[in-house]
Amino acid sequence: MFARGATVALYQPQWGQVRNMATLKDITRRLKSIKNIQKITKSMKMVSAAKYARAERELKPARVYGTGALALYEKAEIKAPEDKKKHLLIGVSSDRGLCGAIHTSIAKTLKNEITNLSNAGKEVMVVGVGDKIRGLLQRTHGNYFLLTFKEVGRRPPSFGDASIIASELLNSGYEFDEGSVIYNRFRSVISYKTDEKPIFSLETVAGSESLSIYDDIDADVLRNYQEFTLANILYYSLKESTTSEQSARMTAMDNASKNASEMIDKLTLTFNRTRQAVITKELIEIISGAAAL
Repeated sequence: MFARGATVALYQPQWGQVRNMATLKDITRRLKSIKNIQKITKSMKMVSAAKYARAERELKPARVYGTGALALYEKAEIKAPEDKKKHLLIGVSSDRGLCGAIHTSIAKTLKNEITNLSNAGKEVMVVGVGDKIRGLLQRTHGNYFLLTFKEVGRRPPSFGDASIIASELLNSGYEFDEGSVIYNRFRSVISYKTDEKPIFSLETVAGSESLSIYDDIDADVLRNYQEFTLANILYYSLKESTTSEQSARMTAMDNASKNASEMIDKLTLTFNRTRQAVITKELIEIISGAAAL
């Protein structure tokens, strides 16, 4: 009788020991997984930091293109007539993620602009620069897309890339009256702002009353200047968006690495407590079994 009782007393703790060991194994597996993720986020942060430094250096001379391209619009006070209905929206993003709310802020602004312009009775078309914009708007606003451009963000943008986008847009056959280029304007390492720059068609620019002060502008010169201005604005927007994206990705990966460190500390503490509980329980079982014998 005593032997059967001793057998039962030793048999039950073994189940508890197996259960606790499984828990420790799960914690160890999760710790290993989080440490691997932390290595990836730290590496991505270092890569983004290097790309951000280069993008910031290239942004300063690129801003001259943006301010210079809009000088004629501001000096000549070019505005589209109220009876013009065709409006073009160009959203500038990229193909890559893991950079916070960079792409969603552009998509949100585009949605608001589409709603406001459609309610005003205007015909709206969208040009998406970057696959992320298409993915965010395809389900709800897919019928508004005129053109989409991929392979954006893998390499630093150049003026040639902006020229290709401008050329495809002008050769698409869609004659818009006015439009806006929506992009993320870089402010600091941890801050950016969704902004927009106006664009106008050749007919809108040529029909401006204030343009008569420039006597030496003929049709060919104005057309060439209009095409060059569109490419300049796109180039400036691509540079601003790229710098904002790299800084946001660097910040996001830094936050992810810090969160991983906090999770590792908590799991390590849980692992140590669980292991100590297992050891204490085993000691109690040994002492209890010895006392029972």
